Amino acid sequence: TCNLTGWWENDLGSKMHVFKVGNDGTFSGEYHTAVSSAKKPIQPSPLNGSQHLDEDGQCTFGFTVNWKKFSDSTAVFVGQCFNGDDGKEVLHTSWLLREKVDSEPDDWKATR
Repeated sequence: TCNLTGWWENDLGSKMHVFKVGNDGTFSGEYHTAVSSAKKPIQPSPLNGSQHLDEDGQCTFGFTVNWKKFSDSTAVFVGQCFNGDDGKEVLHTSWLLREKVDSEPDDWKATR
């Protein structure tokens, strides 16, 4: 089965550390992004999420990252864990990032 606990790294060099997955599938950790448009220095950011504990091990999951230490934005990730042919676990994710804007008319440019 897929175990999200531990360190994961994506193609851009960002790293995620999942501390522990509970019996109910909830987890927390830190996200260490390698990319940012923020003006402040990047810092590790807290993440909280949940996964389905599927019997085949190829679970779906989602988590939120609050970039509060260096940015006014929040990101959500959804994905699935796959067991590769080589036995190595691989995560495939999609994400949305919401940046703070100064007014409602600017709402159109706040999510990417």
